[in-house]
Amino acid sequence: MLSIFRRLMKNEKGATAIEYTLIASLIAVAAIAAMGSVGSKVNAVLSNVASTMQ
Repeated sequence: MLSIFRRLMKNEKGATAIEYTLIASLIAVAAIAAMGSVGSKVNAVLSNVASTMQ
C-alpha cells in the first residue's frame, strides 16, 4: 500500500488527478451549502405568498 502511494506521489498525473478531485469536492460542498441557504429563503418567500393568497 505504501509503495502504491509513493508511486502516485512521484507520478505527476496522479498528483494532478488528486488536485482536481479536491477542487471538485470543495466546489460541491460550497454548492450544497449555497443551495441549502437559497432553498430556505425560497421556502420562506413561497410560504409568505401562500399565506397572503388565503
